[in-house]
Amino acid sequence: MLTGKQRAYLKSLANGIKPITQIGKEGVTDAFLKQLDDALRARELVKVHVLENSGLDVKETANEVARLVRGEFVQAIGSKFTIYKKNREKQIIQFPK
Repeated sequence: MLTGKQRAYLKSLANGIKPITQIGKEGVTDAFLKQLDDALRARELVKVHVLENSGLDVKETANEVARLVRGEFVQAIGSKFTIYKKNREKQIIQFPK
């Protein structure tokens, strides 16, 4: 579980990244989850774009995706959301003390 300070730090990092994957009309698929999990393992912080034709609520989808990949929901703004998952083998993001 992230603290408020950690979440704020992740939001500031997410501000500068672009979405690397998207959810379309097929919704959240196994292939999408696998791709997202691989990206989280490599980067720890990933932004996802939910296309309008998906018909999904962004915040609900973000929370469900975070649960499925065992990550943490960071934020949802407009049609984009950000997920964080700590890499236990090689931690990339160092939180300030």
